[in-house]
Amino acid sequence: MNEKTRLVIREYAESLLIAFILAMIIRAFVVQAFKIPTGSMNPTLVEGDRILVSKFIYYFHAPERGDVIVFKYPEDPKLAFIKRLIGKPGENVEIRNGRILIGGEEVTDRRITPQFYYNRGLFGESGQTVSIPPEAYYALGDNSANSRDSRYWGFIPKKNLIGKAVLIYWPLNRMRLIE
Repeated sequence: MNEKTRLVIREYAESLLIAFILAMIIRAFVVQAFKIPTGSMNPTLVEGDRILVSKFIYYFHAPERGDVIVFKYPEDPKLAFIKRLIGKPGENVEIRNGRILIGGEEVTDRRITPQFYYNRGLFGESGQTVSIPPEAYYALGDNSANSRDSRYWGFIPKKNLIGKAVLIYWPLNRMRLIE
């Protein structure tokens, strides 16, 4: 192998290594792709949707009610779950007649109000007000009848947040920003 060939191979190898390192940094800190495995977020997200999740957005501001969040499942942190953020640290949440109440007031956020939320689980019983601890969140699936969410397993520790779902990129006919 001559010197010129070695230099070309070395340049390509260095470029590939740099591209790989940048890709790992972007995936770890900036954006990550996920595939939706179930219908728990239907109609917002359907089984098979592929989404991009912003992993850095919550470094700049706290999660907001109505955000679609991805987090490490509290009962098995190896699994990533996706749900809609309903309650924030220190708030009191109640599900009454299919509606969400925070501090006794009905939530009017247009991302939350179209859904009917069922009273189910230990943290979502009828007539029950749930107090969210500091540094924790309460999240529900948009498809309340078919979602295992905070009503069943409680709260999401802040440290379990991965990021905010921002875009459906596949299939192409469903490509759009996520609300």
